[in-house]
Amino acid sequence: MIRFFILILFLLSCGHLFAQPQVIADFLVKENLSQNGKLAIIAVDTTERADDKIRGNFLFSVNGFQQNLRFTDGVAVVADPIESSTFVFFKHKNRETEIGKFYFIRKTEKGLSPYKVNALTLVLLPLIILLIAYAFKRLLVVFVAIAVIYVYLHFSKGLDVSQLIDSFFFGLRGLL
Repeated sequence: MIRFFILILFLLSCGHLFAQPQVIADFLVKENLSQNGKLAIIAVDTTERADDKIRGNFLFSVNGFQQNLRFTDGVAVVADPIESSTFVFFKHKNRETEIGKFYFIRKTEKGLSPYKVNALTLVLLPLIILLIAYAFKRLLVVFVAIAVIYVYLHFSKGLDVSQLIDSFFFGLRGLL
C-alpha cells in the first residue's frame, strides 16, 4: 500500500514531463501597465486573444539582442526602458515557426504608443518616394525644354507672353 502511494506521488511530481510544451503562437506589443517606459509583450492565440496559460522563460530577440523574457499569465516585460521614439524588431522562434514583428514606438509625455509597421510598407514607401523624385525630375526636364523653346521663339520669332494669354482666352471663348 505504501508503495502504491509512493508511485502515485512520483507520477504526480513527474506530471510536468508528460505535459505539452508551451508555445507562443503570436504576440502583441503594448506599453507596460505601470507606464515606466518599458514595453510589455503579450502572448496571444490565433484570434489575438491574450493567452494567459503562457508561463515561464522564452527567448526573444529585440533589435538583434537576445533576451530571456519571463512570462507570467501570458505577459512579459522587456527589461530596457525606451528613451525616445524608435523602431524595434521583435523576433521569437518556436520549435516549428519563427515570428517577427516590426514596431515604431512613439514616446510622448502620455507614455509609449507602439505602431505595427507592415513589411510591405518598408518596401513601398521608398519606391514611392523614388517614383515621385523621378517624376519631378522628368517634369523639371520638360519644364526646362519648354522654357528653352519659349526663349527661342520669343527672341527669334517675336512671340510675346501677352499674345499667348490673348490666344488662350480667345480659345476659351470659342469653346463657350
